[in-house]
Amino acid sequence: MVPTKDYTLPIGKADIIEEGEEITLVGWGTQVHVLREAAHIARQDFNISCEVIDLVSILPWDTETVCNSVKKTGRLIIAHEAPITNGFGAELAAAVQNECFLHLEAPIERVCGFDTPFPHIFEPFYLPDKWRCLSAIKKVTKY
Repeated sequence: MVPTKDYTLPIGKADIIEEGEEITLVGWGTQVHVLREAAHIARQDFNISCEVIDLVSILPWDTETVCNSVKKTGRLIIAHEAPITNGFGAELAAAVQNECFLHLEAPIERVCGFDTPFPHIFEPFYLPDKWRCLSAIKKVTKY
């Protein structure tokens, strides 16, 4: 529901968009919508329960919410539009690995842009879509 009056959002507090039990999906911006679509397909077609988290802000980011979710699910996929090398997902993965290592059931997976320049006309092939995210979901749950 969209508020009709003025409101504020706390910086550094993530939103759990969908609760799940088997895998944590973390994204921000447009990737949240992509992850929701992938989570819906995973639940409907493969009976995989995904917890979808909107990071909301990346500096600071909500370590507690993300780590609590990963400790519950044992798996993590991070999706973002930047290239995989030097993207913020690497920082998330490192922090979660440090905090949640003994809870992880599979390696942390990142679904990101490719490490290559691209013309904007090919942006649909470059950006992570629901099918790339779904592929990562299946890979991580089968690990």
